[in-house]
Amino acid sequence: MKFVTFQKKDGSLRAGWMKNKDEVIDMYEASNGILPKDMLSFLENHLFFMNYIATEQKFLINNHGVYPLQAVELKAPLPQPKSLRDFYAFEEHVKVARGNRGLEMVPEWYEMPVFYFSNHLAIRGPNEKIARPKKCQWLDYELEIACVIGKEGSDIKAENADEYIFGYCILNDWSARDLQRKEMKVGLGPAKGKDFATSIGPYIVTKDELDPYLIENRYDLRMTASVNGIQLSEGNMREIYYSFGEMIERASEGVTLYPGEIIGSGTVGSGCILELGTDVHRWLEPGDEVELEIAALGVLKNVII
Repeated sequence: MKFVTFQKKDGSLRAGWMKNKDEVIDMYEASNGILPKDMLSFLENHLFFMNYIATEQKFLINNHGVYPLQAVELKAPLPQPKSLRDFYAFEEHVKVARGNRGLEMVPEWYEMPVFYFSNHLAIRGPNEKIARPKKCQWLDYELEIACVIGKEGSDIKAENADEYIFGYCILNDWSARDLQRKEMKVGLGPAKGKDFATSIGPYIVTKDELDPYLIENRYDLRMTASVNGIQLSEGNMREIYYSFGEMIERASEGVTLYPGEIIGSGTVGSGCILELGTDVHRWLEPGDEVELEIAALGVLKNVII
């Protein structure tokens, strides 16, 4: 299933899922209030709700709560996640990005997957405009995949992590590179350079839909990024060095993960201007349209203002 959050013409914000390519279902309306209005509430009790959906299909027979996709506005599928951890899991991206700054790989990177916390209250959705920070001249996109936690747990082993994942979505970790470069000299990692926006969407795909792409503990998913219709980045999720299981094991070490938290993969190789170099493409400017596409996960578009 592909879960979405959307705004109806009356202004109400509802969660549901794609019925097909052209229609969405308001889960609350279609179930006469049994299913919740928002995605976070659904995730917090999704095992019960998913069972209800599977066993009570009769409530969809009369098309109650079904809307044409053109009649609603898709929002971020999980507008207010409980947290957002972003990892640094693709070796090619790390090597090239560091090499462009004259830096070698640090041996610690190979010892453990590392992450930082980003602003979970600055989530943006498909087709939402992204405001370039006033002091930023080096705005960048970052092509990533994210998983959404669906089950509470701590000290989760990598081999058991799949049962804690509800689904996956595209993630664009927007970066103000000039702000980031200056603040990272202090030694605390990215913060203000990532603070203003992170895009996710267009929907959360349940993990069972990705089974045909599974190769051992990774997915064979082509990932591309285009600016103004010109493809700049191309990679594949199978190239990831640390699996999501390993990321979840690291994140949950001595810490409880909760339904509704998001874990990002970090940027795929070639997946940002910092890595490609400004001789390939200038930094993003107002008016630019950025389009990320990942096989089976859809297309996520945003325009810079």
